[in-house]
Amino acid sequence: MNLPLILPSGTQVVTLTDIYSHAGEILVPAGGVGVIVGVPVDPTHAYRVRFSDDSEHTLKRRDLTVRALQQEPIAVEHVNDEMFIWVIYRCVIGSQAYGLSHQNSDTDIRGIYLPPAEQHWSLVGVPEQLERGEETYWELEKFLLLALKANPNILECLYTPMVQHVTPLAQELLAMRHIFMSRLIYQTYSGYVASQFKKLQKDMENYGSIRWKHAMHLIRLLLAGITAMREKRIELHVGEQRERLLDIRRGLVTWEEINEWRRALHREFDLAFQTSELPERPDYELANAYLLRARRSMVRDL
Repeated sequence: MNLPLILPSGTQVVTLTDIYSHAGEILVPAGGVGVIVGVPVDPTHAYRVRFSDDSEHTLKRRDLTVRALQQEPIAVEHVNDEMFIWVIYRCVIGSQAYGLSHQNSDTDIRGIYLPPAEQHWSLVGVPEQLERGEETYWELEKFLLLALKANPNILECLYTPMVQHVTPLAQELLAMRHIFMSRLIYQTYSGYVASQFKKLQKDMENYGSIRWKHAMHLIRLLLAGITAMREKRIELHVGEQRERLLDIRRGLVTWEEINEWRRALHREFDLAFQTSELPERPDYELANAYLLRARRSMVRDL
Protein backbone atom coordinates (compact mmCIF):
# COMPACT_ATOMS: atom_id res chain seq x y z
CA MET A 1 0.00 0.00 0.00
CA ASN A 2 1.18 3.51 -0.83
CA LEU A 3 0.50 5.10 2.57
CA PRO A 4 1.44 8.65 3.61
CA LEU A 5 4.10 9.35 6.20
CA ILE A 6 2.86 9.85 9.76
CA LEU A 7 2.73 13.54 10.73
CA PRO A 8 4.55 14.34 14.00
CA SER A 9 2.93 15.70 17.12
CA GLY A 10 2.85 19.51 17.14
CA THR A 11 2.11 19.85 13.41
CA GLN A 12 -0.48 22.50 12.59
CA VAL A 13 -3.20 21.07 10.36
CA VAL A 14 -6.34 22.21 8.54
CA THR A 15 -9.54 20.15 8.47
CA LEU A 16 -10.82 19.17 5.04
CA THR A 17 -14.28 18.18 6.30
CA ASP A 18 -16.74 19.43 8.91
CA ILE A 19 -16.59 17.81 12.35
CA TYR A 20 -20.05 17.05 13.78
CA SER A 21 -21.40 16.34 17.24
CA HIS A 22 -23.60 13.29 17.87
CA ALA A 23 -26.60 15.62 17.50
CA GLY A 24 -25.51 16.70 14.03
CA GLU A 25 -24.19 20.11 15.09
CA ILE A 26 -21.03 21.39 13.37
CA LEU A 27 -18.32 21.58 16.03
CA VAL A 28 -15.41 22.49 13.70
CA PRO A 29 -16.08 23.63 10.13
CA ALA A 30 -13.96 22.51 7.19
CA GLY A 31 -10.93 24.81 7.11
CA GLY A 32 -10.55 24.84 10.88
CA VAL A 33 -7.00 24.98 12.23
CA GLY A 34 -5.72 22.65 14.93
CA VAL A 35 -2.57 21.04 16.29
CA ILE A 36 -1.82 17.32 16.34
CA VAL A 37 -1.56 16.13 19.94
CA GLY A 38 -1.92 12.40 19.37
CA VAL A 39 -0.12 10.39 16.69
CA PRO A 40 -1.45 7.05 15.39
CA VAL A 41 0.61 3.87 15.42
CA ASP A 42 0.26 3.59 11.64
CA PRO A 43 -1.15 5.68 8.73
CA THR A 44 -4.49 3.83 8.71
CA HIS A 45 -5.54 5.04 12.17
CA ALA A 46 -6.73 8.46 13.36
CA TYR A 47 -4.89 11.49 14.72
CA ARG A 48 -5.94 13.37 17.84
CA VAL A 49 -6.20 17.09 17.02
CA ARG A 50 -6.68 19.97 19.50
CA PHE A 51 -8.46 23.12 18.30
CA SER A 52 -8.46 26.74 19.54
CA ASP A 53 -11.42 26.16 21.91
CA ASP A 54 -9.36 23.39 23.58
CA SER A 55 -11.65 20.72 22.18
CA GLU A 56 -10.01 17.57 20.82
CA HIS A 57 -11.26 15.40 17.98
CA THR A 58 -10.03 12.37 16.06
CA LEU A 59 -9.39 12.71 12.33
CA LYS A 60 -8.14 10.31 9.68
CA ARG A 61 -5.29 11.46 7.47
CA ARG A 62 -7.62 11.91 4.50
CA ASP A 63 -9.63 14.47 6.52
CA LEU A 64 -6.78 16.87 7.23
CA THR A 65 -3.82 18.54 5.55
CA VAL A 66 -0.71 20.29 6.79
CA ARG A 67 -1.41 24.02 7.16
CA ALA A 68 1.86 25.09 5.51
CA LEU A 69 1.02 23.02 2.42
CA GLN A 70 -2.54 24.30 2.33
CA GLN A 71 -1.21 27.85 1.96
CA GLU A 72 0.92 27.06 -1.10
CA PRO A 73 -0.53 28.81 -4.19
CA ILE A 74 -0.23 25.68 -6.32
CA ALA A 75 0.87 22.09 -5.84
CA VAL A 76 4.55 21.43 -6.51
CA GLU A 77 3.67 18.25 -8.42
CA HIS A 78 1.55 20.28 -10.83
CA VAL A 79 4.42 22.70 -11.47
CA ASN A 80 6.86 19.85 -12.12
CA ASP A 81 4.55 18.13 -14.61
CA GLU A 82 4.31 21.30 -16.67
CA MET A 83 8.02 22.09 -16.52
CA PHE A 84 9.20 18.99 -18.37
CA ILE A 85 8.00 20.44 -21.69
CA TRP A 86 10.66 23.15 -21.35
CA VAL A 87 13.67 20.80 -21.39
CA ILE A 88 16.29 22.23 -23.78
CA TYR A 89 19.02 19.65 -23.22
CA ARG A 90 19.03 15.96 -22.33
CA CYS A 91 22.08 13.71 -22.11
CA VAL A 92 23.40 10.52 -20.53
CA ILE A 93 26.18 10.45 -17.94
CA GLY A 94 27.16 7.81 -15.38
CA SER A 95 28.35 4.28 -16.09
CA GLN A 96 26.87 4.24 -19.60
CA ALA A 97 29.01 7.22 -20.62
CA TYR A 98 32.07 6.04 -18.68
CA GLY A 99 32.16 2.73 -20.53
CA LEU A 100 31.65 0.91 -17.21
CA SER A 101 28.05 -0.25 -17.57
CA HIS A 102 26.71 -3.78 -17.27
CA GLN A 103 23.33 -5.33 -18.05
CA ASN A 104 21.78 -4.07 -14.80
CA SER A 105 23.22 -0.55 -14.95
CA ASP A 106 20.83 2.39 -14.77
CA THR A 107 20.74 4.99 -17.52
CA ASP A 108 21.45 8.28 -15.77
CA ILE A 109 19.71 11.01 -17.77
CA ARG A 110 20.54 14.61 -16.93
CA GLY A 111 19.79 17.94 -18.54
CA ILE A 112 18.60 21.53 -18.46
CA TYR A 113 15.19 23.13 -18.64
CA LEU A 114 14.32 26.75 -19.41
CA PRO A 115 10.75 27.77 -18.55
CA PRO A 116 9.02 30.88 -19.95
CA ALA A 117 9.75 34.20 -18.25
CA GLU A 118 6.22 34.46 -16.85
CA GLN A 119 6.84 31.31 -14.84
CA HIS A 120 9.75 33.06 -13.11
CA TRP A 121 7.69 36.19 -12.56
CA SER A 122 4.69 34.35 -11.12
CA LEU A 123 3.99 33.75 -7.44
CA VAL A 124 4.69 30.08 -7.94
CA GLY A 125 8.17 30.56 -9.40
CA VAL A 126 10.13 27.61 -10.76
CA PRO A 127 11.90 24.72 -9.02
CA GLU A 128 15.69 24.60 -9.29
CA GLN A 129 15.56 20.93 -10.16
CA LEU A 130 13.12 18.47 -11.75
CA GLU A 131 13.26 14.74 -11.10
CA ARG A 132 11.43 11.87 -12.78
CA GLY A 133 12.72 8.34 -12.34
CA GLU A 134 16.37 8.29 -13.46
CA GLU A 135 16.01 11.75 -15.01
CA THR A 136 17.22 14.98 -13.40
CA TYR A 137 16.99 18.43 -15.01
CA TRP A 138 18.36 21.66 -13.59
CA GLU A 139 16.83 25.05 -14.27
CA LEU A 140 19.31 26.91 -16.49
CA GLU A 141 20.49 29.43 -13.87
CA LYS A 142 21.11 26.66 -11.32
CA PHE A 143 22.96 24.61 -13.93
CA LEU A 144 25.24 27.55 -14.81
CA LEU A 145 25.98 28.31 -11.16
CA LEU A 146 26.98 24.70 -10.54
CA ALA A 147 29.10 24.65 -13.70
CA LEU A 148 30.90 27.81 -12.55
CA LYS A 149 31.69 25.99 -9.30
CA ALA A 150 33.19 23.07 -11.30
CA ASN A 151 30.62 20.56 -10.11
CA PRO A 152 31.76 17.21 -11.62
CA ASN A 153 28.29 15.99 -12.61
CA ILE A 154 27.48 19.27 -14.34
CA LEU A 155 30.77 19.39 -16.25
CA GLU A 156 30.16 15.82 -17.38
CA CYS A 157 26.79 16.91 -18.80
CA LEU A 158 28.58 19.47 -20.95
CA TYR A 159 31.16 16.99 -22.27
CA THR A 160 29.30 13.70 -22.60
CA PRO A 161 29.11 12.40 -26.18
CA MET A 162 25.76 10.75 -25.38
CA VAL A 163 23.36 13.59 -26.18
CA GLN A 164 19.69 12.72 -26.67
CA HIS A 165 18.12 16.14 -27.21
CA VAL A 166 19.61 19.58 -27.81
CA THR A 167 17.94 22.81 -28.89
CA PRO A 168 19.81 25.62 -30.68
CA LEU A 169 20.07 27.50 -27.39
CA ALA A 170 21.58 24.46 -25.68
CA GLN A 171 23.90 23.94 -28.65
CA GLU A 172 25.18 27.46 -28.07
CA LEU A 173 25.99 26.52 -24.49
CA LEU A 174 27.88 23.41 -25.60
CA ALA A 175 29.90 25.52 -28.02
CA MET A 176 31.08 27.70 -25.13
CA ARG A 177 31.56 24.94 -22.54
CA HIS A 178 35.27 25.71 -22.32
CA ILE A 179 34.45 28.84 -20.28
CA PHE A 180 33.65 26.59 -17.30
CA MET A 181 37.02 24.88 -17.35
CA SER A 182 39.26 26.35 -14.65
CA ARG A 183 41.72 25.38 -11.95
CA LEU A 184 38.74 25.17 -9.57
CA ILE A 185 38.33 21.63 -10.90
CA TYR A 186 41.34 20.61 -8.85
CA GLN A 187 39.58 21.73 -5.68
CA THR A 188 36.19 20.15 -6.37
CA TYR A 189 37.58 16.86 -7.63
CA SER A 190 40.11 16.63 -4.80
CA GLY A 191 37.43 17.41 -2.25
CA TYR A 192 35.15 14.69 -3.57
CA VAL A 193 37.99 12.15 -3.67
CA ALA A 194 39.06 13.00 -0.11
CA SER A 195 35.55 12.62 1.31
CA GLN A 196 34.96 9.36 -0.54
CA PHE A 197 38.31 7.96 0.53
CA LYS A 198 37.52 8.78 4.15
CA LYS A 199 34.26 6.82 3.90
CA LEU A 200 35.99 3.86 2.25
CA GLN A 201 38.75 3.89 4.86
CA LYS A 202 36.17 3.90 7.64
CA ASP A 203 34.33 0.97 6.01
CA MET A 204 37.58 -1.00 5.81
CA GLU A 205 38.37 -0.28 9.47
CA ASN A 206 34.85 -1.11 10.70
CA TYR A 207 33.80 -3.95 8.40
CA GLY A 208 36.99 -5.22 6.77
CA SER A 209 35.55 -4.47 3.33
CA ILE A 210 34.61 -1.51 1.14
CA ARG A 211 31.98 -0.57 -1.41
CA TRP A 212 33.91 -1.57 -4.51
CA LYS A 213 31.79 0.49 -6.88
CA HIS A 214 32.58 3.64 -4.90
CA ALA A 215 36.28 2.83 -4.96
CA MET A 216 36.11 2.40 -8.73
CA HIS A 217 34.51 5.81 -9.20
CA LEU A 218 37.02 7.44 -6.85
CA ILE A 219 39.84 6.26 -9.12
CA ARG A 220 37.85 7.22 -12.22
CA LEU A 221 37.39 10.77 -10.96
CA LEU A 222 41.12 11.16 -10.33
CA LEU A 223 41.82 10.00 -13.88
CA ALA A 224 39.28 12.50 -15.21
CA GLY A 225 40.78 15.28 -13.11
CA ILE A 226 44.25 14.65 -14.50
CA THR A 227 42.90 14.83 -18.06
CA ALA A 228 41.04 18.05 -17.26
CA MET A 229 44.19 19.72 -15.93
CA ARG A 230 46.34 18.63 -18.85
CA GLU A 231 43.95 18.78 -21.79
CA LYS A 232 41.45 21.43 -20.63
CA ARG A 233 38.45 19.20 -21.24
CA ILE A 234 36.39 16.57 -19.43
CA GLU A 235 36.83 13.00 -20.67
CA LEU A 236 34.06 10.68 -19.50
CA HIS A 237 35.05 7.38 -21.11
CA VAL A 238 37.76 5.59 -19.14
CA GLY A 239 39.40 4.13 -22.26
CA GLU A 240 42.28 1.75 -21.66
CA GLN A 241 41.70 1.76 -17.89
CA ARG A 242 38.31 0.11 -18.32
CA GLU A 243 39.25 -3.47 -17.39
CA ARG A 244 41.33 -2.43 -14.41
CA LEU A 245 38.46 -0.32 -13.08
CA LEU A 246 35.98 -3.13 -13.65
CA ASP A 247 38.27 -5.45 -11.68
CA ILE A 248 37.96 -3.03 -8.75
CA ARG A 249 34.16 -3.12 -8.98
CA ARG A 250 34.27 -6.93 -9.09
CA GLY A 251 36.35 -6.99 -5.89
CA LEU A 252 39.36 -8.50 -7.66
CA VAL A 253 41.76 -5.77 -6.53
CA THR A 254 42.92 -5.53 -2.93
CA TRP A 255 42.36 -2.44 -0.84
CA GLU A 256 46.13 -2.02 -0.59
CA GLU A 257 46.47 -1.98 -4.39
CA ILE A 258 43.61 0.50 -4.76
CA ASN A 259 45.11 2.77 -2.12
CA GLU A 260 48.52 2.69 -3.77
CA TRP A 261 46.99 3.55 -7.15
CA ARG A 262 45.07 6.38 -5.50
CA ARG A 263 48.27 7.82 -4.02
CA ALA A 264 50.09 7.62 -7.35
CA LEU A 265 47.21 9.28 -9.20
CA HIS A 266 46.95 12.03 -6.62
CA ARG A 267 50.64 12.82 -7.06
CA GLU A 268 50.03 12.95 -10.79
CA PHE A 269 46.97 15.14 -10.25
CA ASP A 270 48.96 17.53 -8.05
CA LEU A 271 51.67 17.87 -10.69
CA ALA A 272 49.10 18.36 -13.47
CA PHE A 273 47.52 21.14 -11.41
CA GLN A 274 50.84 22.88 -10.88
CA THR A 275 51.60 22.90 -14.61
CA SER A 276 48.05 23.37 -15.92
CA GLU A 277 47.31 26.18 -18.36
CA LEU A 278 43.70 26.45 -17.23
CA PRO A 279 42.63 29.88 -15.91
CA GLU A 280 42.25 30.40 -12.18
CA ARG A 281 38.52 31.03 -12.50
CA PRO A 282 35.81 30.35 -15.10
CA ASP A 283 34.44 33.16 -17.26
CA TYR A 284 31.60 34.52 -15.14
CA GLU A 285 30.82 37.40 -17.52
CA LEU A 286 30.27 35.17 -20.55
CA ALA A 287 28.14 32.79 -18.49
CA ASN A 288 26.02 35.69 -17.25
CA ALA A 289 25.64 37.13 -20.76
CA TYR A 290 24.46 33.73 -22.00
CA LEU A 291 21.91 33.49 -19.18
CA LEU A 292 20.50 36.91 -20.00
CA ARG A 293 20.17 36.00 -23.71
CA ALA A 294 18.42 32.79 -22.77
CA ARG A 295 16.05 34.57 -20.40
CA ARG A 296 15.16 37.20 -23.04
CA SER A 297 14.42 34.44 -25.55
CA MET A 298 11.71 33.14 -23.23
CA VAL A 299 9.81 36.42 -22.88
CA ARG A 300 6.49 35.93 -24.62
CA ASP A 301 3.60 38.24 -25.35
CA LEU A 302 1.07 38.01 -22.52
